[in-house]
Amino acid sequence: MSSETTSGITKDERHNGVAVSTKEVDTAAQLAAGLSGTLDPEEALRIRKKIDKHILPLMCMLYWVQFMDKTTLGNSAVLGIETATNLTVNQYNWLGTIFYLSYLLFEYPQNLALQRLPVGKWMSANIFVWAIALSCTAACKNFTGLFIVRFILGMCEGSITAGFLIVSAMFYTRKEQTLRVGYWFLMNGTAQIISGLLAFGSLHIQTSGFEPWQWFMIITGIITLILAVSYWFLFPDSPTTAWFLTPDERVKAVQRIKENQTGVENKHFKMEQFMEAIRDPKTWLFAAFAAFDNVPNSLTNQQSLLVASLGFTFFQTTLLTMIPGVVEILTIYSGVRLAARLKNGRAYVGAIYFVPALVGIALVNLLPWSDTAGLLVGQFMTGICTTGFVLALSWLGNVTAGHTKRVVTNAIILSAYCIGNAVGPIMWKAQYKPRNHVPWAVIAVCYCVCPMILLVIRALLNRENRRRDSEPSDEVEDYFIEKVSEDGKRIEVKVDKEFMDLTDRQNHDFRYVL
Repeated sequence: MSSETTSGITKDERHNGVAVSTKEVDTAAQLAAGLSGTLDPEEALRIRKKIDKHILPLMCMLYWVQFMDKTTLGNSAVLGIETATNLTVNQYNWLGTIFYLSYLLFEYPQNLALQRLPVGKWMSANIFVWAIALSCTAACKNFTGLFIVRFILGMCEGSITAGFLIVSAMFYTRKEQTLRVGYWFLMNGTAQIISGLLAFGSLHIQTSGFEPWQWFMIITGIITLILAVSYWFLFPDSPTTAWFLTPDERVKAVQRIKENQTGVENKHFKMEQFMEAIRDPKTWLFAAFAAFDNVPNSLTNQQSLLVASLGFTFFQTTLLTMIPGVVEILTIYSGVRLAARLKNGRAYVGAIYFVPALVGIALVNLLPWSDTAGLLVGQFMTGICTTGFVLALSWLGNVTAGHTKRVVTNAIILSAYCIGNAVGPIMWKAQYKPRNHVPWAVIAVCYCVCPMILLVIRALLNRENRRRDSEPSDEVEDYFIEKVSEDGKRIEVKVDKEFMDLTDRQNHDFRYVL
């Protein structure tokens, strides 16, 4: 074998190809090595349905639970937590901020852990710690105790969305990812409905020495604990090891996502991919979108207080706060379905869904305070633009290749998400009540900037696609890895370029979906 070796890649003159170290290739390469031909569409559909059956319900349940858990603070506001723990307005807002500051602090370590450790097991461990911390909230008597448990909750949540983005890219094609990300994200709406019902039920629990908000924390904590145990045993780490797939189905599951040109995963950190993620303009455009889009997310913890300020009782408020959940479910579902049907229409669909939100902000600020119904409608309309963030998340996974680059990019985008969420609660100050014109003005600015960023990203990627189309195709090289055959012999087998763990920039055959 002749020399010319770089990063585990060696030119092999025996077959005029490239011998590759298994550290350099995707983990699926061992399964896919030597395969030829295409997968029968009906068989591919059968495999996809089996994957949906086993992982999609678990993903939806966890996203419902994690959103319900992190917004327990908002529901607890009308269940008596502020009075019981002597919270001031600023302290209450800081409990929303510290969650995301902790999320931000641990986001990069969480993504590194997701790359190097089994994804399902790592998420399960985080959910378990999360459940314990949430249950302990019921024992908190002051701001300090609540501050600590919210910090722990933020630390653990950093693994969930990042882990789901990785898993979605492992199991689904790029077109399928748009719908699947939408399906598990719309569970945020389901969480608002269920948490509203749980809060309503908790208000009816009358026990001496234990208040409704404490029962609410215990109930949600137990639900989370059950889910943590379920995840440990049921959630797969990768299609190459999924317990519910036969060895033959695992190979077909890998073949199914070949068209993504992103592979499954690689457990080795690659510095060149890290640097590429940092230098890629689209990384920072997506990050800017995530930051601006999530400053308004502070409404999550303010929702109950804003509704109650219109003169509704606590019982009425807990029921009315379920309406934004219904709005979110309908808008996300319609948005992802529309984006999946319209070819290269992700940015356009995402941008359009910000328009009703801006109309809602106008109603909240311009209608008289006596128009309770109109103010409620305006407030609930602001949730329609959630679709934009969902589409951006799925789009990010579609346009980023190379496992290390994907992990680093996810960490940057979710860190920006945390910054937006951490800044948001600070703007809800006592002097702005009851109309809160200043916070609503900030939200309006954010919702004007976000659609423009989506359209800039689309223009940038479209230009790059046209540039690649105009260039001559790369010289096709064959890649080989060493594999042990059934009779124990070491043989070299061909590996498709799609499983070489190349980034979207390294692979000139990669085309960005728009």
